[in-house]
Amino acid sequence: MRTVRRLETKDRPLRAGAFPPVRELAVAWALILAIAALAWVLTVDQARGTGVGPGTMGMGLPLFLLLWPAMMAAMMLPSVAPVAVTWARGIARRSSGAGRALRTAEFLAGYLIAWTGFGLLAYGGLVLTGALVDRDPDAGKWIGATAFALAGLYQLGPLKDICLRHCRSPLAQLMRYAAYRPRLRDLRVGLHHGAYCVGCCWALMVALIPLGVMNLAAMAGVAVLIFLEKLWYRGPQLARLAGAAFLVLALLAPFQHWLLPGLSSPMPPM
Repeated sequence: MRTVRRLETKDRPLRAGAFPPVRELAVAWALILAIAALAWVLTVDQARGTGVGPGTMGMGLPLFLLLWPAMMAAMMLPSVAPVAVTWARGIARRSSGAGRALRTAEFLAGYLIAWTGFGLLAYGGLVLTGALVDRDPDAGKWIGATAFALAGLYQLGPLKDICLRHCRSPLAQLMRYAAYRPRLRDLRVGLHHGAYCVGCCWALMVALIPLGVMNLAAMAGVAVLIFLEKLWYRGPQLARLAGAAFLVLALLAPFQHWLLPGLSSPMPPM
């Protein structure tokens, strides 16, 4: 009973002591870090060729759906690594190092599938905002204000709090996943946890519309914010502080166009 109470603690992130020694799960950690590093390399390379601007920046849906999971892997895997490693700990007794790596990869695949589903909505939003800005460049300031306001209000709302509590303390839920049938279990666990993560962080991705979906500085800032929200002991307070900051940006956006690089048409070459 004492263990169960500790696993169901809602106000603290996963404790370092809850994980096995890193040397026991070196393969899982190495896999996650390698995927995140490669994803950042691919994202930076694509951003250099795409630039920052409104809409899809010339990307069709197939290319976007190849790039979006890479972006999510770069931004999200550092914060989801403790959960993936904890899940690997649960299967370590029945798996070799290579087996843990394979099953961890399946967990991560499910996680990224959840974010890819959201990517379809993101693409639709980019197409719409790009069309509106092309039709009326002045619309960008109101789109930006709306996006910042939506992000701020969600950060301060109850659904954010529910999903963030799950992402910070998922151990009790991981224990329930052990009852899943073995077939595709790791994929389903990753998909389910990824759905909670989408619920926690989707509004931060909406804030990237005015900041620039391919704005590397904005992406890095959001990634750090997500990491701290999930793993820092003051993460919930930081989430609320970020929400207040987004509301301030919503008030400033109609008057400060420099806050909206993702909704400003690039200057034509001289």
